Amino acid sequence: MTVFDRTIGTADAIDANEDTGLRHVAGLSTELADVREVEQRQVRLERVVLAGVWTSGTLAEAESSLAELAALAETAGALVLDGVIQRRDKPDPATYIGSGKAEQLRELVVNAGADTVVCDGELSPAQLVRLEEAVGVKVVDRTALILDIFAQRATSKEGKAQVALAQMQYMLPRLRGWGQSLSRQMGGGGSGGGGMATRGPGETKIETDRRRLRDKMAKMRREIDDMKSGRDLKRQERKRNRVPSVALAGYTNAGKSSLLNRLTGAEVLVQNALFATLDPTVRRTQTPGGMTYTLADTVGFVRHLPHHLVDAFRSTLEEVAEADLILHVVDGAHPDPLSQIEAVRTVIGEIGGAGVPEIVVINKADAAPEGALARLLEAEPAAVTVSARTGEGIDALLARVEEALPRPDIDVDVLVPYTDGHLLSRIHDSGEVLMEAHGEDGTRVRAKVDAQLAAELRPYAIG
Repeated sequence: MTVFDRTIGTADAIDANEDTGLRHVAGLSTELADVREVEQRQVRLERVVLAGVWTSGTLAEAESSLAELAALAETAGALVLDGVIQRRDKPDPATYIGSGKAEQLRELVVNAGADTVVCDGELSPAQLVRLEEAVGVKVVDRTALILDIFAQRATSKEGKAQVALAQMQYMLPRLRGWGQSLSRQMGGGGSGGGGMATRGPGETKIETDRRRLRDKMAKMRREIDDMKSGRDLKRQERKRNRVPSVALAGYTNAGKSSLLNRLTGAEVLVQNALFATLDPTVRRTQTPGGMTYTLADTVGFVRHLPHHLVDAFRSTLEEVAEADLILHVVDGAHPDPLSQIEAVRTVIGEIGGAGVPEIVVINKADAAPEGALARLLEAEPAAVTVSARTGEGIDALLARVEEALPRPDIDVDVLVPYTDGHLLSRIHDSGEVLMEAHGEDGTRVRAKVDAQLAAELRPYAIG
C-alpha cells in the first residue's frame, strides 16, 4: 500500500508519533462537475492537484482549508483532480513539502494527468522554483490563486488598478526567483487564454528589473489615490450631513449582496461564487422608524487573505473601518462558520475597524443543517438569524440596526420658512422628528438633531 492509498484518519490534533506521509483529502475532485460556467469565462481549463501542509490545529481544520482551496481553484477556472495534505512541524524551506514527498507528489501528478499543482500557502520564490523542478509542472500558491480570481472579477477601473498593484507587489520579490518561468507564472492579460494565475498587469519579462517595477507600482498608487478622492468626497458629504453609515462585511459568498438587495430594494448582481463583489456599492435607505442611513456592500474576505490585497484594497475597505455599524454576515450553511468569523474579524482589525460596533447576521438560515444555527447562536448569542432569500428575520434585523445606529441628541423647536426647505429635508434625513405642523409662515418642527444642524437651526428657534 502506497501513501496515496491511505485514507484520512480521525485524529483531532497533531500526534508527535503520527506518520507524516501524504494524506488524500476526499471529495475535492470536480472532474465530473458541470463546466459550463467555466467555459463562459473563456479561460483555459487547467487540471490541478492540491497540496497542503498541516502544521497546527486539527485534521478537520486542515481538510477544511484544502476544501476551500479547491473551491478557489474551481472559481479560477480549474478542474480539481486530487488533493493531499502532509503533517509537518513547519513547511520545508526548500520545496514546501520536502524532497521525498515532492517525488511522491510528482507520481500523483503524472497518474492524474495534472498540469498544475496548487499549494495551500504562500510559497517563497525558491520554494516555487524547486517544487516546480521536482514535480515537473507549474506550481501556483494560494496567494497567486486568489490574485488570479480578483484579476478575473475586477470590472471597474479602480478595481483593476488595485488588483494590478497587488500582483506587482507579489511579483517584486519573485523576479529573480522564478527565472525563465516568470512569463508563464504572471504574464498575459485579460480573461483570455494563459491559464490560472496568469491574468494581471501585463507580461513582465525577466530582464525587467526591480526598479522599473517599483516605478510602475508608484504610478499605480498615484492613480488609485486619484480615483479614491471621489469616494472620499462622497463619504465626507455624508458625514457633513450626519447620515449614519452601515457596512456589510463577511466571508466571501456569505450572501452580503443578497442582503443588501433585501434591505434596500437594490438590484446588485448576486452570484453563487467566491469574490463576486469587488467594487463597493453604497445605497441610501431608511429604518422602519424613518431614520436615513447608508448601507455599503464590500469585498468578501477569506482565510489568509493575501496582505498584498489588503494593502491594495485598503481605500475601498475604508467603508468598513469608517462605518458607524458593521453588519458581519455569516454563512449559516457553511460547515465551519466560526473559523470564517475569526478570519473576517482579523481582517477588520488589520484595516482599523476593530472598534466599530458589530451585529453578527447569520444568513442562509433556510439552508442551514439541523443544529447548525443553535451551535452558532451559542457561540454568538447576540447574533440575528435571517434568510436574505426568503426574508426570514429581516424585520428583527432592521429593528436591531435602528437601535444600534447613532442617534441625534439635541432637542430643537423651530419654525422653518418655506424658502428654507432644504433645512427641513436635513431634519428628516439626519434627525428624529417628534412633531411637525405646517402653518402660514412655515413648518414648525420639534425634533432631535446633531450639534451641527442644531447650530444652523438656531435662528429659527421658537421661544
